[in-house]
Amino acid sequence: MSGHSKWSTIKHKKAATDARKGQQFTKVARELTIAAREGGGSPDANYRLRLAVEKARSVNMPQDNIKRAIMRGTGELAGSTIEELRFEGYGPHGVAIMVDTLTDNRNRTSSDVRNLFTRAGGNLGATGSVAWMFTRQGQIVVDAGRKDPDEVGLEAIELGASDARVDGRTVEVVTDPSRLEALRDSLKQKGYQVESAEVTMNASQLVNLDESRAPSVLKLLDALEEHDDVQSVYSNVDVAAEVLERISERVS
Repeated sequence: MSGHSKWSTIKHKKAATDARKGQQFTKVARELTIAAREGGGSPDANYRLRLAVEKARSVNMPQDNIKRAIMRGTGELAGSTIEELRFEGYGPHGVAIMVDTLTDNRNRTSSDVRNLFTRAGGNLGATGSVAWMFTRQGQIVVDAGRKDPDEVGLEAIELGASDARVDGRTVEVVTDPSRLEALRDSLKQKGYQVESAEVTMNASQLVNLDESRAPSVLKLLDALEEHDDVQSVYSNVDVAAEVLERISERVS
């Protein structure tokens, strides 16, 4: 399992402050606006918008905020011009990182992201420098609870998943993006606790980090995720679940 996705799950369980919620609203609103601008304001006919609306509801974003963000995307309300930018580079210990942003100021975002990489001892690369390692996939994270995680993974594959990876009590289910919603709903109907379901970029080549090397990479990934313009951060870092738990105890 991607150590970064597991790390994010651990962090989100530990802290949900008002400041973080406000930042989440800003990021989700931008995604709603972009999705509506590209595919129209109807979630039923716009897959990306449907996922964005679900994400907005998962963070308890008020319905009025959701509606206004969609209307800005369709042009029914005025708003600043937002564009999508992707950055690629390497962090500490040769970890490959991709950063997707939504911004109203290209120069500011580019400068900020570059500085974060540089301060961490990493460096930004050219377009395509690490993208070749990543594949767009649907990813569902399931808490196995009292059930055998291996059996949960096998059942997910029977339901149509292309792969399932077990890490501790967590099962990371991989599927084609077009099957994400159907598979998530099927797993819920089976009584499984779905912690997250999203379209993401999964790496084909992972870099395994131990407890001494992981913190410097996780610190950079955290800093990138916490930037207001950053929507998603993908990496090929691989850290065992028990190592991540020990690190989280030290920084909590």
